[in-house]
Amino acid sequence: MVLSRKVLLLNASYEPLSLVTAPKALTLVWRRVAEVLELDRGRFVHTTRFAFELPSVIRLTQYIDIRQRQNRVTNRHRILARDHYRCQYCGKRGTAFDLTLDHILPRSRGGKTMAENLVTACQACNNRKGDRTPEEARMPLLMNPAALYYGLERTALQQASLSRPEWRKYLFLEYNEEETTAAVSA
Repeated sequence: MVLSRKVLLLNASYEPLSLVTAPKALTLVWRRVAEVLELDRGRFVHTTRFAFELPSVIRLTQYIDIRQRQNRVTNRHRILARDHYRCQYCGKRGTAFDLTLDHILPRSRGGKTMAENLVTACQACNNRKGDRTPEEARMPLLMNPAALYYGLERTALQQASLSRPEWRKYLFLEYNEEETTAAVSA
């Protein structure tokens, strides 16, 4: 469906920010908050009077400082994806409905709700750990929780670009085959 197509959103500095839906992209362009850099060839949204060609890549007209965005409370699904949908105490796999988020340093002791202090946990392990640290509960973490900043988003954008070759140059994925061959042989 045309309205569910994703559009690559770039900062004013051409830095990749995220993927937005086609209706959101059209709204940003219509309000002149963003400009179209690439069109999604052959895809149109029709109204009663007009036909609009969908954008594939848009760029904000005003710069947004993404460092402020990165320090905000982290999205639950990003934590689950970082931890590979696996309890970080017992290793049990689960779905977003089976797993919970656990504060390594409990909030009651000043623990913050940020990526470095959150891990995926199954219900049983989360209840067993309770209001203690992993050391106090004798439940060591399987993996050190890392921040969820640029790397995870960049990986998601790279995966999305496999079906959208026009995005590659904006994600800095275009490369020269000679350079790749030289790097491999070196």
